[in-house]
Amino acid sequence: MRKSIYTVLGGLVSFCFIVIVVGSYVIVAQTAVTGDWRADSTREKDGKLYVSFERRTARGGHNQNGSNYDYSDFEGLTREQAANGKVNFRLVREAGTIDCQGTFADGKGSGTFTFTPNRSFIDAMKSRGFDFEKSATKHDDDIYDRLFAAATINVTTKLADDLLSANFGPLDVEDLFKAAIFHVDSQFMAEMKATGFPDLKMEDLVKARIFKIDADYVRQMHEAGFDKESFEDLVKFRIFKITPEFLNDLKAEGFSGLSSEEVVKFRIFNIDTDFIRKAKADDPNVTVEDLVQMKIGVRRAGK
Repeated sequence: MRKSIYTVLGGLVSFCFIVIVVGSYVIVAQTAVTGDWRADSTREKDGKLYVSFERRTARGGHNQNGSNYDYSDFEGLTREQAANGKVNFRLVREAGTIDCQGTFADGKGSGTFTFTPNRSFIDAMKSRGFDFEKSATKHDDDIYDRLFAAATINVTTKLADDLLSANFGPLDVEDLFKAAIFHVDSQFMAEMKATGFPDLKMEDLVKARIFKIDADYVRQMHEAGFDKESFEDLVKFRIFKITPEFLNDLKAEGFSGLSSEEVVKFRIFNIDTDFIRKAKADDPNVTVEDLVQMKIGVRRAGK
């Protein structure tokens, strides 16, 4: 069963609500979830501090998620403070605020956190067509899981507005999470559409980010003669590390006009230019299938 993006993130929050009706007003007193946080400033990556948040689930298990943060993301935490001493810092996001208390010793920190959601964020997102309160029957998460995850990865109304400006088609809350995680914005959407793939979905754009397919890579593939391939063919090319340089090398050895499947075979069977040259020395008319058979040992060179 496919897990939701929120489960993958370790969507973390449950709340208890006491609703008191006073006249025409409803006052909601909420008890925010608490959990534990950990960090290690001695293992910074690109100047970013990795912080993980963990809580115990109702069933006695643990949910955990973490990310790399700039120190400027936190109120009340500096690089110097993340070395030694007591700390009190906050991660303030549109979706809510995560308040953290604890200590650092020799660059390693730990403590407890409390998450408080932001009601205005829910309303602002709903006005844009992204309903965080809507029940998602295919997921096990609830609104508080989504809000906590939105806070940790910084899902914002600005992101929602940017995605909507691209006229990309129907988008949902899960698309916001994917866009935030994989840095998909309206510019990237427009660039990919302009490459000749007007019908890409958010899942395709996520693949593009994962496999580093951008407009420049598509252009290079087109210039190499692969302008009729599908988007999935380009994904295969990236998976098998097929570069424009590799295609030019194949052309130089007399292999042009290849199908995407044939190109992939060169990588699958580790057929490089040296192997091609040796095979062609015995048989100038050697084909891709011949090379594959020679590589797996069912055909000898010159046969």
